[in-house]
Amino acid sequence: MWRQNSRRLTTCTAAANSTRVLTDNKWDALVIGGGHNGLTAAAYLARSGLSVAVLERRHVIGGAAVTEELIPGFKFSRCSYLQSLLRPAVIQELELARHGLKLLKRSPSSFTPSRDGRYLLLGPDKELNYSEISKFSKRDAEAFPKYETLLEDFCKFIDPILDSSPPEKLQQISSLNVRMKDNLQKSIFWAHFLQRAVAMGQKELLDFMDLLLSPASKVLNNWFESDILKATLATDAVIGSKGSVSTPGSGYVLLHHVMGETDGDRGIWSYVEGGMGSVSLAISRAAREAGATIMTEAEVSKLMIDGSGRVSGVLLADGTQVRSSVVLSNATPYRTFMEFVPHNVLPDDFLGAVKNSDYSSATTKINLAVDRLPQFHCCKLNSPDAGPQHMGTIHIGSESMEEIDAACQDSANGIPSRRPVIEMTIPSVLDKTISPSGKHVINLFIQYTPYKPSEGSWEDSEYRKSFAQRCFDLIEEYAPGFNSSVIGYDMLTPPDLEREIGLTGGNIFHGAMGLDSLFLMRPVKGWSNYRTPLQGLYLCGSGAHPGGGVMGAPGRNAANVVIQDMKTQL
Repeated sequence: MWRQNSRRLTTCTAAANSTRVLTDNKWDALVIGGGHNGLTAAAYLARSGLSVAVLERRHVIGGAAVTEELIPGFKFSRCSYLQSLLRPAVIQELELARHGLKLLKRSPSSFTPSRDGRYLLLGPDKELNYSEISKFSKRDAEAFPKYETLLEDFCKFIDPILDSSPPEKLQQISSLNVRMKDNLQKSIFWAHFLQRAVAMGQKELLDFMDLLLSPASKVLNNWFESDILKATLATDAVIGSKGSVSTPGSGYVLLHHVMGETDGDRGIWSYVEGGMGSVSLAISRAAREAGATIMTEAEVSKLMIDGSGRVSGVLLADGTQVRSSVVLSNATPYRTFMEFVPHNVLPDDFLGAVKNSDYSSATTKINLAVDRLPQFHCCKLNSPDAGPQHMGTIHIGSESMEEIDAACQDSANGIPSRRPVIEMTIPSVLDKTISPSGKHVINLFIQYTPYKPSEGSWEDSEYRKSFAQRCFDLIEEYAPGFNSSVIGYDMLTPPDLEREIGLTGGNIFHGAMGLDSLFLMRPVKGWSNYRTPLQGLYLCGSGAHPGGGVMGAPGRNAANVVIQDMKTQL
């Protein structure tokens, strides 16, 4: 009994000390949410000399970039599972390598087994790509490097846009100096943009517009003839989306195939040693070193507004009031404006735009602990050791774009896909820190699963179990014996992602990444520069420009806007 009371006393004392730290002073800035973008914003704000506190609802930081040991000995990247999009500026400026970030490059990067006994390997090795694609089409093997080069050129065109605030119009009455400076900054932005457009040339610009506006199926059909290559590439276009490869605008997401980089190598996706939580941990170390305070189990319930209509801090779920000059929200736009902001504060048209934005999702994540590697019958090998087929993303159940379309149509009809589109990764083949020796961690990123199935419910344990088994049985078709290798698993459906991680609708991007929701249109038209109609409140999460993925760009850009605004107010 004494020990139990002692633990309670220690917990109460720690909670009291945490509350005192938050309430003793007025902070320059509070950040709602300890996801990677919130931590990034905090790091930059603290480095500028501002006093900053991050308030994380859960017991662990990281948001969707988190590592959790849910089965003893097995550490899962519960949501995000690969790294490539984290901006080089964030990595370098925050010295994340010094703070423990270690990236593990994958080669090959992609493996697609086929039911006919063949397979396709792809990666950074151009000779390997030519040899592998030639098994299906010599013409495609010739075209593939040209396709990648074109996409890389498009990415270089977009790159500078990702690291800067959009050239939004001024949203409040400002001094002549502020207006002149703002006009100059916008002129410089558009001048650089036009300069890059002229350098690209008219043909390439038309190709770029075609990619932006077309369905991925049209783009890929114009480039290639082999089904397995088109299906492998098409999964990039639908990742995290409810849309299909035939959805207009899905071609834009094909850029994710080459958009990111690892250690300067463009298009290379990597695992992170220790799981994706190590990204958040490294950023948190940079933030703490700069002086930021990071609190877990500090759930925000409402924003506090002063008599002048400006944000003055936050009210925690336990009733604690924390005062600050500004607040940055790393929560989704819906949660920020519909739940945290008191009623009758924001304009109706703004609230309407936020409410009517697309937060839908058809994504489920399953994390597994297994006692051995899957053995794919198309490889005709029985070695227990990892081979090239285990290194990268393994595409299961999508050997043609028609199969992806069919899986999407099931979800549109309210049915979890009968043959789901599965991206399997096995980070433990390169990362020896996340599983016991000889055993492995497997991530399954699965589409399509409706938020509310027409028959059944994700709250029903049997219904959940039957869908998980459907996925395992599909893998079994390609890797006999897979079912018997499963030790245990963790499953996050769209409602789980909403409840546990705070992702409205279960959308991993904090809102759809369609062309109507990017750049000057993100999160809503007229408010793309991280500011909001509520003075002192800023968005710093994936619901702001440039959008979702483990980028850090929204956090960095938002922090720079806050720093600029605070200097202007001095």
